Amino acid sequence: MTQSPGSPHATVGDTNATTGDTTEAPSFALRFAQLATEQPDQPAISMQDKSVSFAALDRQAERVAHLMLDLDVKAGDFVTIAEPNSAEFLIAGVACWKIGAIPQPVSSRLPGLELQQIVELADSALVIGADLDGRTCLATGYIAPLPDGPSLSERLGAEAEEVMSPAWKAPTSGGSTGRPKLIVSGDPSQYRPNLAGLGDVIGAAAGATMVVPGPLYHNGPFIWAYLTLLAGGHVQLLPRFDAEATLAAVQDSEASAIYLVPTMMQRIWKLPDDVKFSYDLSSLKTAFHLAEPCPPWLKDEWLDWLGPDVLFELYGGTEGQMFTVISGTEWLEHRGSVGRPVSGEAKICDTDGNDLAPGEEGEVWMRWIDRDTPTYTYIGDASESRDGWECLGDMGWMDAEGYLYLGDRRKDMILVGGANIYPAEVEAAIGSHTEVLSSAVIGLPDDDKGNRIHAIVQRAPGATLDEKQLLMYLAERLVAYKLPRSIEWSETSLRDDAGKVRRAALRDERLAV
Repeated sequence: MTQSPGSPHATVGDTNATTGDTTEAPSFALRFAQLATEQPDQPAISMQDKSVSFAALDRQAERVAHLMLDLDVKAGDFVTIAEPNSAEFLIAGVACWKIGAIPQPVSSRLPGLELQQIVELADSALVIGADLDGRTCLATGYIAPLPDGPSLSERLGAEAEEVMSPAWKAPTSGGSTGRPKLIVSGDPSQYRPNLAGLGDVIGAAAGATMVVPGPLYHNGPFIWAYLTLLAGGHVQLLPRFDAEATLAAVQDSEASAIYLVPTMMQRIWKLPDDVKFSYDLSSLKTAFHLAEPCPPWLKDEWLDWLGPDVLFELYGGTEGQMFTVISGTEWLEHRGSVGRPVSGEAKICDTDGNDLAPGEEGEVWMRWIDRDTPTYTYIGDASESRDGWECLGDMGWMDAEGYLYLGDRRKDMILVGGANIYPAEVEAAIGSHTEVLSSAVIGLPDDDKGNRIHAIVQRAPGATLDEKQLLMYLAERLVAYKLPRSIEWSETSLRDDAGKVRRAALRDERLAV
């Protein structure tokens, strides 16, 4: 079944967004210059005890833009940003757009070899926040003084505010091969209030505060932060996710919106009641979660806490072909769903490419509509496509009303004695235990059934939970063939601050022992 866009929560796209007409929509550079003039003293970025106004944001971005030109960065070049969460990270992105370069965010903690692979893929003209042999690099947090010479307009040979990057972002992702790839946006750095169909959805608005506790190198926090700034809103940034600090940020800034992933939601929920309920979250109008499956028990708790009119969920890939949105109210009527497409189309197919009827599970295929150009381009990988439709590897089904329900990623599914086991389902059951902080479920070879379910579990500090107790708990929540056959205890979190877990890497590590 195919579902076309349509949602009470968003009006998707505009004429300029799909045809490439730039006559009415300003460049990002011009938009930031406008905001610096219209609301110069309004805070744009705050983190801990540091705040940057819109005037300072534009001024500092211009300084970095001059420095980029001095280092021979040109329009269309990739600039790898390896900064930790900081105002400097966001300033670097704005500086890229001022000269038409493309911000290419990566983790500041990325291993050297993986960073080298990404930079080589991008052929980055500049790396900010890391030191690589053979590449032009800038130290973390470096802001150059404004030069005494020509202005940006004079140096670029045109009005600098009208310069437009051919792609407004190029985040990375691990492909099916496990090697990194670049996902280069199909949209230029052209400001539209509903950029990529998301502007009207996420709660970004002039004067409103968005709390962003996730890492900016991930696509979700990157989008939520920059769309907030472009709307004239205030980004309350955390240096890294901390459960109680996130609640404090909402209360202290009287935030109207927040970006979350279920891993964050779980860590917040498992704070002591006298801690989490001591914070006033009544200012929140929109709380979005995305990036990983949300266990129903956890969603129920947050719906009771914030209310179904506040909690929203989004599903979609960085590629942007299609995304769905569902409100808490809708979710209570369609439990387990991630919503209906509000941008693009989705359908369910079997492995031979045949369309499946409502209720039948298969592969989730998607495509963009109402635009003349692709939503993205890969560097370092090829898309899985068929007749204009693409698949990101997710499994799921759709109901007769067009609501999408997800299984797990195809590559993570575990085949045990002919039965398909979804790791996310087992992880959700494990995570519901009060003494568990995080878990990852993988399949390990088994001579009898092909694979056995192996659970890697991080206990809460001071927890006394043992294997027998956990298995007894799970036996009340999972059918017998879905129960782990082995449990391994971990002292560290199995998911990063964006909620991502690399199950394939965890499996490979254990097979190598």
